[in-house]
Amino acid sequence: MINILFICHGNICRSPMAEFVMKDIVNKQGLSESFHIESGATSTEEIWHGVGNPVYPPAREKLRQQGIGTKENELGVGQKRARQTTKADYDRFDFIIGMDSANMRNMSRIYGGDSDGKLYKMLDFADISEKRHGMDVADPWYTGNFDATWEDVSLGCHSLFRYILTQPEYVQQLYSEEKNHSANAKESGYDSEIESYKDDSVLIHDDFPKG
Repeated sequence: MINILFICHGNICRSPMAEFVMKDIVNKQGLSESFHIESGATSTEEIWHGVGNPVYPPAREKLRQQGIGTKENELGVGQKRARQTTKADYDRFDFIIGMDSANMRNMSRIYGGDSDGKLYKMLDFADISEKRHGMDVADPWYTGNFDATWEDVSLGCHSLFRYILTQPEYVQQLYSEEKNHSANAKESGYDSEIESYKDDSVLIHDDFPKG
């Protein structure tokens, strides 16, 4: 299981958008059972009396426009509530991904540093040739530009997925898990539509949908 946590300030716009874009990617690749994906906040501003606010309506609408959070592809968007990340998350996740430099500073403070090198910024995974590589994902709460946020989040998530598929440790993990899933499917009489592998080391997932 590959565990990914997306983080922003309030967990109602950018990080839940990233959570559900990433869930959509792995679901469409038949890999949802091999990933655990969540999102959280560095603050408690969107949490009242222990209950987090839902995904901000314009963010939810932007997801819906892209076919995410619809009746046919709900993925848990309607049930999502803001929650604050805690120090315990550092041990639970393989990738902890902030949206901007302020998030990164606050994440480091909450987790007590980054001893295992798990903290990344969303656009760190974009190709070095991309002009947005390493830059912040602007907060649409302030900019009002949910189109730009969608583009950055989509770029970051697809780039992260490609990155994972280039890392031997994760490729081997996915390969082993999918072999188990395939064996279980055959035992139950169900033909699992699992993507093929090349030389037992490289997944062929280069046709996943772009945002």
